[in-house]
Amino acid sequence: MVGGPWRCFQLPLVLKVISLNVNGLRSAAGKGLFRWLAAQQADVVCLQEIKAQEADLDGHAVELAGFERFLYPAQKKGYAGVALYSRAKPGRVIRGFGVQEFDAEGRYLEAQYGKLSVVSVYLPSGSAGPHRQASKFRFLKAFLRHLQGIRARDSETILCGDWNIAHKEIDLRNWRSNQKNSGFLPAERAWLTSLFDEVGFVDVFRLLNRKPDQYTWWSNRGQARAKNVGWRIDYQIATPGVARSAKRESIYLRRRFSDHAPLTIEYGLRSPR
Repeated sequence: MVGGPWRCFQLPLVLKVISLNVNGLRSAAGKGLFRWLAAQQADVVCLQEIKAQEADLDGHAVELAGFERFLYPAQKKGYAGVALYSRAKPGRVIRGFGVQEFDAEGRYLEAQYGKLSVVSVYLPSGSAGPHRQASKFRFLKAFLRHLQGIRARDSETILCGDWNIAHKEIDLRNWRSNQKNSGFLPAERAWLTSLFDEVGFVDVFRLLNRKPDQYTWWSNRGQARAKNVGWRIDYQIATPGVARSAKRESIYLRRRFSDHAPLTIEYGLRSPR
């Protein structure tokens, strides 16, 4: 039974998890993100591309009342980094997944609650050029080994974040013209397919919602957001036990906090019969 060990860290029977690439934590806060989050009654909030270190946040409204905040910034100022806000105190917090090249960029932050882990993860983008695409492929190779290790655990995991890959044609509007572009390359898509079909993780949003035109990121050019010319590159990817407990999903579109939209999923912390 999955539910029992989780309750030792006072997690609720329904766990509400929100994930968002903020494209700058201070910028998103200035656009009202934390006022919106305060009204959502979430249990865990995972943020990516925070572009800030702890000292940079002084004087900025980036706190959530009743939550503990954990940061894993990049060593390079104004770049990448992830954050996690938790209503319950985790038993353990892990920063990085053991590969120095990518841990220096602040891409992986894990909170452990008994036999449940929630991760804020930010995969590299390869759109800046061949050198960044090569780095992205190195990340995918190293990260797959880590994900295989997660599947070997006697526990459940929810990985929330910007994965910078649209998996299938349904996951971006202009898929035909993007087949040679980073984020929809055949090798990237095949990597995600292997993660789901071979390693055994679950794309929780698609488990609940199979409709087209469900996007989480839009270019700032050409009125892409107004026309919903987008990509679904933000995921909550989970081990099967907790994935099967997912009850509701939503992509919040009414207000804009960054070039991404918040993805919310609610989980029931009991194994289905």
